[in-house]
Amino acid sequence: MCVFIAVNQLGFGALIPVLPLYAQAFGVPASAIGSTIAIYGLARLFVALPGGRVCDRYGRRPAMALGGVLSCLGNLWCALAHSFPEFLMARFIAGAGAGLVLMVGSVVLADISVPERRGRMMATYQGVFLFAVGIGPLPGGLLAERFGLAAPFGVYAMAAAVAAAVAWFAVPETRHFSTDGRAPSTTQRLPFRAQMRLLAANTGFLLVSLLGLANAIVRTGGLFNVVPVIGAVKLGLGAGQIGSGFALGSVLGLLASYPAGALADRYGRKPIIVPSALLTGVSLLAFCVAPSYGWFVAACVVWGVASAVNGAAPAAYAADNAPPGMNASAMGSYRMLADIGYVVGPIGFGLMVDLASPEAALFAGAALIMGVGLLFARHAPESLRRDATRG
Repeated sequence: MCVFIAVNQLGFGALIPVLPLYAQAFGVPASAIGSTIAIYGLARLFVALPGGRVCDRYGRRPAMALGGVLSCLGNLWCALAHSFPEFLMARFIAGAGAGLVLMVGSVVLADISVPERRGRMMATYQGVFLFAVGIGPLPGGLLAERFGLAAPFGVYAMAAAVAAAVAWFAVPETRHFSTDGRAPSTTQRLPFRAQMRLLAANTGFLLVSLLGLANAIVRTGGLFNVVPVIGAVKLGLGAGQIGSGFALGSVLGLLASYPAGALADRYGRKPIIVPSALLTGVSLLAFCVAPSYGWFVAACVVWGVASAVNGAAPAAYAADNAPPGMNASAMGSYRMLADIGYVVGPIGFGLMVDLASPEAALFAGAALIMGVGLLFARHAPESLRRDATRG
């Protein structure tokens, strides 16, 4: 699974420093540039719950392979698009593929992990995920400078094709694993609506999903949409410099991910989730006030570490709250609510840039993620049983 997600997300990361510039080349305003990310998230939103049902009915492996194929076709079309509407349609297809890839990946991790080791497994997976996304801007920026802005989309298409092959030929099927991750399950699954009612009644699950939503808003609206513009316009940075800063933050985030997962398994999820949410807000504030490339890189480092920590622990928390036989529904719902941020974030931040400034948009993002982090600290129960930490 780590190889699968690394190959897929390496291509995605290659787009980060060039996507706003590529969209801008069609002669559209900042709010329209945000729509290229929003439509990607909209597609992910649409496939999250149906993807969970496909996982339960046909298996995890076919759903992952299908996601890789859709990502390949969508990004290849992006590279060949001749108009902005055509580019948006291609982004929708690519987003549907990415939605399947990410949702099924989290389901498989929930299938094969046990509570006392779930934090470390999720952290390792998330660390590889973020490392691939973070290191991707480096080759992506260099490819764009050397071969043009369309080149990273072609690279992503090839990476997605390789990921589909890895999913089909190398990843075992985990649909019948039980919630302890060790044996085939014979649990009778509840009807879909009954599963949704159970999840909606779980306060902790709703709050961690709200945190996932806030994280997605600031990631796609702030990091993917506004930060490259600040780097290019305010600091005069090239795509290669922006990609290098993201890559360094990603490497350090990878190094921090496993220790953070181990701490989440030992001391619980909340002591990791809350500080990392606050640290994410600090990184956005650092991007706002960065007067030089050195400050920009420092903000990338803070972001990379915070993202690595604040990606794995919430996913482990969501999986902890999945009732028996409901991994696909729980993780699909968690991904769906988080993916709303991929629609709200880019458009909302783009409008704030048009109406106010990039700095105002990042200040708003910092307030959002810090506020939700404090709300989670106040009202969310700890999901890891203390007897599990002695396992």
